Amino acid sequence: MSSIKPQASIPAPSISLATVVAAALVVAGCAAPEQSGDSGGEADAATDASVATVTTDASALAAVLADGQAVFGTFSGPTTREQGALMGQNRELDFVFYSLESGPFDIMTTELYMAGVAEGSGAEAPHPMILRVPPIRDGEDAARANVATALDAGVAAIVFPHVESGAEAAVAVSAMGDELWPGNPSGSLLSILIIEDRSGVERADEIVATPGVSVVFAGPGDLRRSYEGDMEAVEAAIQTVLAACQAHGVPCGITAGVDDIAERIGQGFRMFIVNDAAAVSAGRAAAGR
Repeated sequence: MSSIKPQASIPAPSISLATVVAAALVVAGCAAPEQSGDSGGEADAATDASVATVTTDASALAAVLADGQAVFGTFSGPTTREQGALMGQNRELDFVFYSLESGPFDIMTTELYMAGVAEGSGAEAPHPMILRVPPIRDGEDAARANVATALDAGVAAIVFPHVESGAEAAVAVSAMGDELWPGNPSGSLLSILIIEDRSGVERADEIVATPGVSVVFAGPGDLRRSYEGDMEAVEAAIQTVLAACQAHGVPCGITAGVDDIAERIGQGFRMFIVNDAAAVSAGRAAAGR
């Protein structure tokens, strides 16, 4: 299990979900489902259509990263359409982090969540969705199939956990196709690799140096397990990953909270996954955004 784990969801402004959903359906050009018993099939089709047409675009994220700035996202919280709508209302977010690392690869639930984000966003562009898939070490063919399925669903970025070598990094890059930033400067997709094992730290330079890698994360939680709770070793590992990223000009990411996000920005980290709205606000203020 990866060290980036969902915790508390971010609160959003107090807006009626029904109002948000109705507005989003008008924006998307989709009719609201009929409620009568005779039109159940049409209602299902309308719902399916609203899910199928939702896509998110990482080009906005890429533009901010290319400008040398920091970006901020949050864990998905409960994986429901309603929760997605609440996330869509929080306009401070740059992205939402959703995980299918363990358990069934239930992309249909992800699509419903993404539809909720679009509904909550109203007339604004939906937040890009970054999706964590199972580790490449579980099987290269399965990894490629999962990436293809996720991209077909409209996910904007793929998170590859437990990357341990340059060879695995190369698989991650090649699975993403021609729209991958920064190899394609105008690309609309991101590849995000997590280094969270001793073996990965030892090969951090070759992982980060792999052509086409968009972002590399240091994963504190699993690094803590890997180094058996030795927090000095964990921090040294985090700084090793950061140094490799800075040497190769690759944005580096980490999880953070209100108490340490400004410090991490000062160290040079540029992509953050946080647990609460206060951390997003604190991070944006520290980054001058």
